[in-house]
This record gives sequence, C-alpha cells and structure tokens, in this order.
Amino acid sequence: MSKGQTTTANEAGGERLHGLDAVRGYALLLGVIYHATMSYLPGPQIWPVKDTHESLVLSGLFFVSHTFRMTTFFLIAGFFAHLMVEKRGVLGFIKDRAKRIALPLVAFWPISIGGILAGAVYGAYMATGHVPPKPPADPNAPFLAFPLTHLWFLYLLLWLYAGTLITRWLVVRLDRKGALPKLADGLVRWSVENRIGVLVLGLPAFAAFALSPNWLPWFGVTTPDSSLIPNAIALTQFGMAFGFGWLLHRQAGLLKVLADRWVMYLGLAVMFTVAQLAWMGVHPMLHPATSDLQRLGLGAYYAASAWTGAFALIGMAMRFLSGHSPVRRYIADSSYWVYLVHLPIVMILQAAVSRLDWPWEAKFAVVLGVGFTLMFASYHLLVRRTWVGAILNGRRYAKPARPVPTLQPEPAR
Repeated sequence: MSKGQTTTANEAGGERLHGLDAVRGYALLLGVIYHATMSYLPGPQIWPVKDTHESLVLSGLFFVSHTFRMTTFFLIAGFFAHLMVEKRGVLGFIKDRAKRIALPLVAFWPISIGGILAGAVYGAYMATGHVPPKPPADPNAPFLAFPLTHLWFLYLLLWLYAGTLITRWLVVRLDRKGALPKLADGLVRWSVENRIGVLVLGLPAFAAFALSPNWLPWFGVTTPDSSLIPNAIALTQFGMAFGFGWLLHRQAGLLKVLADRWVMYLGLAVMFTVAQLAWMGVHPMLHPATSDLQRLGLGAYYAASAWTGAFALIGMAMRFLSGHSPVRRYIADSSYWVYLVHLPIVMILQAAVSRLDWPWEAKFAVVLGVGFTLMFASYHLLVRRTWVGAILNGRRYAKPARPVPTLQPEPAR
C-alpha cells in the first residue's frame, strides 16, 4: 500500500476527523488572540484602539499567527466541503451552507458593525476625552466598498463554494472520461508525497505578491474585509488553499503523510518565518517593499511559511489530536460562536484598559481572560442548547438529564 492509500485511524473507524475539527476551532480562537494584540502594536495607530503600552512580543505574535492561520482554515474548509458534498449531495450541501454560513453572515453583520463602531467610539473617547466626529468618506475606497468586518471569511467562503460547485459541474459535463480529476489527483498526491511539493503550492501566492507593487509584506495576505469584491491576493491564496483541501479529501489517506512529516514542515515554517522577521524586523512595516528584490524575496518567504505552517499544524493534529476528546469537541463547537461575537468584546476591553498604567502583559491577560470568559459563558448559557447552536454547530445539544430520584424503602422498625 502506498502512502497515498494509507488510511487514517479516524477513517478506518468511520469516525469524524477529530484532529481537523480541533485545528479549525483553534484557528478561529487564534483569531481572537490576533485581534487582541492589535492595540499594542508599535508605531502609528492602525487599529481603532491604541494602548499607551506597546509590545514587540505581541507584534511578533501578530505577524506569525497571520502567516498560517487562515490558509490552514480555508484548507480544512475545502476538505470538509468536499466531504459534505459526497455525503449529502449538491442540493443538501447548498441548503446546509445557506443555514450555517450565509444566515450567520446576514444575521450577525448588523450586530457586529454596531458593536465595532461602539468599541471604536469608546476607544477614541478613552484616548481623547470626547466622542470623535464622523470620519469623512475615504476617497481611495475600493470598488464596491463594504465593511465586512471580521465576518469576511464567511463571505469569501460563499464565493469559494459557488466557484467550486460551478467548476465541478463544468468538469462533469465537459470531461466525460474523467481526465481532469485524474490529473488533479496526481498533482495533489505529488505535492504531498514529494518533499518540495509544499513549496510548489506557494507559487500562486508568490505570483500574486510579485504582481502587486503596493503589497505590504509585513501584513501578508491582504484581508478582504473592505469590499464585496475580494482582492486578488486573498482570492489567490485562500482559493488555492480551499481548492487543495477539496481535492485532498478525494485522497484523505494522504493526511498520514502530513502526520509523519510534521517535524519537517514545522522546521521549515519556523525557518521561513524567522527569515522574514530578520529581513523586515518585528516592528510593523507600514509601507510596501522598497525594491523589487525585497518584494520577491519576502513574497517567496511568506508563501512558503504559510503552506509549511498549514501542513505542520494539520500534520501535528493528525498525529496527536486524532482521538476523541470531550474538551476539544466542546472547543471546536464553541469556536464559531466565539469568533462571531468576539471583536466588539475585545475592542471594548482593550479600550477599558488602554489608559491604565499597567504593563502590557497584565492588560493583555485581562483582555483575553475576561473576553474568553464572557464568550464561552455566553455560548454555554445562550447558544449550545438552543436553535442558535443548532444552526452554528449543525446539531442541538440536549440538556443533561436530571437524575430520577429513587424511593428508598423505610427501614424496618
């Protein structure tokens, strides 16, 4: 049996892939930490809340987490999307995604934008002592500008679902002999089994970076949160990750290769990330590359670190997290809700501590400690066993049954 045919323990037992579920959940929770660092970034203010204490440590955490987090998320999203189409069919898949992706996007966006505006106003008030006036219109706003906020990933998922289903339909109609799927399977198998394949996967992102003279290398993949038309860099990298995940599910046994090589991928990811920081520095670089050589070099490093980091995380998850864990299952279920509601909570907490003369370590601990407590508590009390939980998790957890009291016979007198 070849490496590509090896099955994972989860598949052999017919169970869900707990490791991938865990990584997907952790990637969303890492997004909470990512946003919590932004009020402490050194240099000019780029976030609605600016703390009086800056931190190069949190600046490094911001940079490193952004390199691999969303590439990993979209790869796993593509993997599970193909699984669901195979399990439920196209119509069932569309209905499920409309309920669990499109509906939360529409329902949570007004709440999110209102909370973010409140957090921004509160942050400005804490900094200046007065409520800021309404900012003027941005003359450089992109085409079809729209503030998707942190919910952009749901909007982009809808794009990717639609594009993938249309591509699938065209392939089925036009390629009766199945040559294209065989070719795609061969390329995916080669990219996993060949040790340099992971670097080849980064070529589209590298090309997108190289062709974008205004690309900001320190911020990596440009977040598509400000327009209804995703930018080319994000669509290239995240679309590539989603498509690779979709095709990887056709040969899910290849996950065993990632599990066997996680040390190699992690070592490469660390090497490429350190090389970037050594070139640019940990202090945020708020301008494009200063030369074509710098843009090409940093683009190559960034693309390589994103893919090796994603492969390392997935490999580690399949190696160490494949067994069932009630705690990891709970975190995976709650992570969607936590990410949907986190940004206004984080911003308000950042603003509340921003003027305190505390070290940044204490402030950051308060923001995360209080924030995660509120978010997990709201999930447990308001979501998990309600219709909202049924929408977000795909199932509604029943309330634990109360023990039935038993009648004890009276003692003989």
